[in-house]
Amino acid sequence: MPNSAPFVATPAATATIRHELSFLNAFRVVQALVYAGLAFSPPGLGWPQLNAPDLAHGMVTLYLVFALVMLLLNRRSMPHALVVVGATLVVDIAVAVMAIAAMHDARIGIAMMLAVNLSAGALILPLRLSSFFAALATLGILGHTLFGDSANNPGDRDLLEAGLFGLAYFATTSLCNVLGRQLRATEALAEQRSTDLANLAQVNELIIRRMKTGVLLVDDANRIHQINESAWMLMGNPGADQRDLGQLAPELSRRLYHWMTSGKLDETATQLADGVPEVVPRFTRLAPNDDSHVLIFLDDTSLLSRRAEELTLTSLGRLSASIAHEIRNPLAAIRYSAQLLAESDSMDATDQRMVEIINNHCIRLNEIIENILQLSRRERSRPETLDLGHWAQAFVEEYVQGNDLGADSLRAIASSGTPVAAVADPQQLQQVVWNLVQNALRYGRLPGEPARVMVVTRQGEHGVPILEVIDRGPGIAPKVAAQIFEPFYTTHEYGTGLGLYLARQMSDANQAALEYVRVAGGGSCFRLVLTPPARSPAETSEAAQTATR
Repeated sequence: MPNSAPFVATPAATATIRHELSFLNAFRVVQALVYAGLAFSPPGLGWPQLNAPDLAHGMVTLYLVFALVMLLLNRRSMPHALVVVGATLVVDIAVAVMAIAAMHDARIGIAMMLAVNLSAGALILPLRLSSFFAALATLGILGHTLFGDSANNPGDRDLLEAGLFGLAYFATTSLCNVLGRQLRATEALAEQRSTDLANLAQVNELIIRRMKTGVLLVDDANRIHQINESAWMLMGNPGADQRDLGQLAPELSRRLYHWMTSGKLDETATQLADGVPEVVPRFTRLAPNDDSHVLIFLDDTSLLSRRAEELTLTSLGRLSASIAHEIRNPLAAIRYSAQLLAESDSMDATDQRMVEIINNHCIRLNEIIENILQLSRRERSRPETLDLGHWAQAFVEEYVQGNDLGADSLRAIASSGTPVAAVADPQQLQQVVWNLVQNALRYGRLPGEPARVMVVTRQGEHGVPILEVIDRGPGIAPKVAAQIFEPFYTTHEYGTGLGLYLARQMSDANQAALEYVRVAGGGSCFRLVLTPPARSPAETSEAAQTATR
C-alpha cells in the first residue's frame, strides 16, 4: 500500500489529514458505543433481536477497545496515515458485516453508519483505494444477504437494499475523494499565495528601507508609524521612542498641516536637523479622501544635484567628443606641417625652437583629445584571467621601451613567489596603469631628485589580487586627495583632470576598486583591488579546510 508522503508534504496538508483522521477515529468510538448500546440493550425492550448474543457481545467489546486505542494513537499514526486508514477500514467493514449478521433488525442503521466510515476514509485515501473499500463493503453486505440469510430465503427487497447501499458507498466515496483533492489543492494554493505575499511584503519592506528617498508614514495624530533608513538619517537620527513629528521636525509638521488644510505643497528645500542635507518634502494619502494616514517622501537635494551633475557631465562629454573629433584633423595638419618645417636646412635656431614648441603643444593637445574621446566611448570590458605578476613585468618593459625615462626609474615587484591571478580586460587595465604610472612619474618626485616608481603585485586578504603604483614623492594633501578622482579636477596648469577619473571609470567597468593610499614616510600609492578568478568546488573546499586549521 503506498505511503502517505504526498499528502503530508506541506504543513497545511498535514493539518488537514490530522483533522480528517481525528474525525474518523472519533466517529469510530461513537459507532462502537452505538453497537454496544444495541448489543447490550435490556431484554425487555425486545429490539433488536440478537441472532448470536455471545458473538455480538464479544465483537462489540473488542471493537470498542479497538476504537479507543486508535483514538489515543491518532497523533502517532500520522506518518503512516494511508496504511492506518486502510487497515482500520477493513476492520470497520468486517465488524459492520458481523453486526448486521448478529443484529439483523438494525441492518439499515449499521449500513448507513458504515457509509460515514468509507466517506471519511475517502477524504484521505486515493480514488482507487477508496473504490476498493467501497466494493469490499458492497460485497460484504451482498454476501451476507445472499448467504447469511439463506435460511430465511432473502427476497428481492433485501437484495435491492444491499445493492442500493453499495451504490451509495461508491457515490459517497467518489464524491468525498474529489472534495478531498480539491480541498488539498485549494490549501496548497492558499499556502503558496501566503508564502508569495509574505516574500513580497518582505521584499517591499527591504526596498523601502534601502531607498535613497526618505519615506515616513504619519497618522492623523501626527505620530510616525513607519520610517525608512534614509528618512531616519535626514531627520538627524532620532531615537526609537521619538515618534511625534511635531517635536522631531516642526517645519515638516507645519508643511504637512498646510498641505492637508489648503492642498498646496511648499516645494522649497528645508533642513530638518543640523548637519544633514536639505530635503524637499512631498505628501500623499494612502487612500483617496482618507486623512488618517499620510505618506511623506523626503527628496535629498544633494542626490538631485548629483543627478543633475551626472546629466551635465554626460552632455558635456558628448559635446566635448564632437568638438575633439573636429579638432583632430586640423591638429594633425599643423603637426605635419611643423615636422616638414623642422626638416628644412635653412632654419635658424630661433625658428627651430618655435617648431619644437608647436610640436610639444600638438602632442599635449592630442593627449587631451584622446582623454576626451575615451570619456565618451566607454567601451565594454572583455575580461580575461591574467597572471598579474607577469602582466606587470611585461607592462614595465613595454613602457620603458616606448618612453624616455632619463634618470627616473620604473620597476615591477612581485611581493610573493606565488602567482597572483586576476580577472580584467588587458587593454583597459593597460590604460589604467599607464595613467597611474604617468602621473607618478610626473608628480611623484622630490625637488631635484629623479622619480622612483614601483608597480607592485600581491595578494590581499582572502586571496584578493592587488596591483599598486607607488612613488616616493611628496604625496598628496588630504584636501586634494578627496577630489583627485573627480572629472576635470587638476592641480597642474597643463592638466585636463580626466586621467584619474577615466582610470576609476575603467576600474569600475572591470569590477575593480581604485583608491588612493598615503604612504607613511612620504610618497603616494594608488591601489587597484581586482576580481579574483572563480574557484572550482575542490579549490573552495581545500581553502575552507586550510582556513579552519
